[in-house]
Order: sequence, then structure tokens, then C-alpha cells
Amino acid sequence: MASSRKSRDRSHRRGFFQRWRANFLTGLVIVAPVTLTLYLVWTVITFVDDRIVPLVPEFYNPSTWIGVDVPGFGLVVFILFTAVVGLLTKNLFGRQLVLMAENWVDRMPIVRSVYNGVKQIIETVLTQSSGASFKQACLVEYPRRGLWAIAFVSTETRGEVPTRIAAARGPEGEAPAAMVSVFLPTTPNPTSGFLLFVPRDDIVTLDMTVEDAAKLVISAGLVVPPTAEERAAGLARRNGAGKPRAGGGAARSAPPARAPASAKRD
Repeated sequence: MASSRKSRDRSHRRGFFQRWRANFLTGLVIVAPVTLTLYLVWTVITFVDDRIVPLVPEFYNPSTWIGVDVPGFGLVVFILFTAVVGLLTKNLFGRQLVLMAENWVDRMPIVRSVYNGVKQIIETVLTQSSGASFKQACLVEYPRRGLWAIAFVSTETRGEVPTRIAAARGPEGEAPAAMVSVFLPTTPNPTSGFLLFVPRDDIVTLDMTVEDAAKLVISAGLVVPPTAEERAAGLARRNGAGKPRAGGGAARSAPPARAPASAKRD
């Protein structure tokens, strides 16, 4: 009896710690992303404040009047300053000033390379109206046949590349098929990768969005987005659960009728 009691105590303690471990992991899934997001936001705010606030005259600095630093004041000043610069460069005079400054920068060998590269990257990331964003997610066979990798279709291949490929095949070679430029990201850092020029027939387009494909790459395959069928099935289940049953409460079975008093006496 003592051994059975000890085994029950051990199993009870083991179950208690397993429940607390499961609760901890469940809470960690919720707390960790929120904490990391708040930390990154606070880091960006303090980074901008440390560099912008010292440039603001003391008369316009609220800390001069209230005696304490205002978090985010430098970020607000930076946003307002950037918006004003954008407003000024929209007119003819502002555009002429920008062209004069860019011509001056183009005369500097090292500075012009850095400036043009940073400008092109920012325009590619922020300018959504020019069609510079990724169009869709796809699969390409990389690094060899039989192995598939997630990539993003950026644009149709134009310019010198398809012409050179056609010339390399020779006059008797097959006509080059329509080619697309795809970006093959690396895991878990999708900002680095490879630019591939692939025939359109060699890629497999995916139904998932670019954001879902990026999550799949960043998580190294751990976060798998649902398919279109799974999303449709989940939506149908939610809609079905929200609909009231036919007949409402009237469809409930009526309670059994009570037997008459005479039957009880018999």
C-alpha cells in the first residue's frame, strides 16, 4: 500500500508540473511577441529621440517647460520635418533644388554610389503605386531539380537579360520563353537572397499571399498558412455556428406527460 501511495503521489506531482509547463508555454506564446514588439518600438523611439531632440531649440522643447523628457517627441519632429520636405519638393522650385543637389552628389565618386543605392532601395520598399512590390509567391526548383524553394515574383524580365539569353542559345536554339524575375529569400533573414531569372513555365504559383509566404520563410517552415480550402471550411463552420437552429426553442422535445391519478392508484 505504501508503494502504491508513493506512485500516486509521484504521478500527481508529475501531472501538476506538466499542467504548469503547458500553461507557461501557452502564456509565453502570447507574452513573448508582445514584449518583443514593445521593446523594438521603444528602441526605435529612443534611437530617434537621442538624435533629433538635441537639434531642437530649447524654446520649442517641451522638457524645458515641464522639466521631464517627453518620449516620442523626437519621432514626431522627424515625421513633421519629413512631411514638410515632401511638401516642398512637390512644387517646381523644390524639384529644381533636389535636382541641383543630386547633380552635386553625382560628382562625388563614393558618395553617389551610396546615395543612389539607398534611394533606390527606399523607393522600391515604400513606393507601392509604381508596382515595385512583389506580385505573388511561387515555387522554383533550387538549388537543383527535385528541390523546391519559396520565391517571390517581382516583375517580368525586360531589358538586356532576355536578349542576351536568346543570343547565348544561338540562331538555331529554341526561342526564349517569357521570363520573370524572382527573388529567392534566405531563412530566417528574408532581406538577403538571390535574384533569379526563370522561365515562367518553370515556376509554380501559390495561392498564399506574399505576407503568408514571408512568415513561412522566416519561421523556417514552422508557421504554415492555411490553404484556401481550409479557410473556406473554417469560415463555413463559423457561419454555421452563428446561425440559430430552425424552430428556436420550440423544437425542443416536450416533457413527458404525467400519468393520470387513476392510473397511479391502479
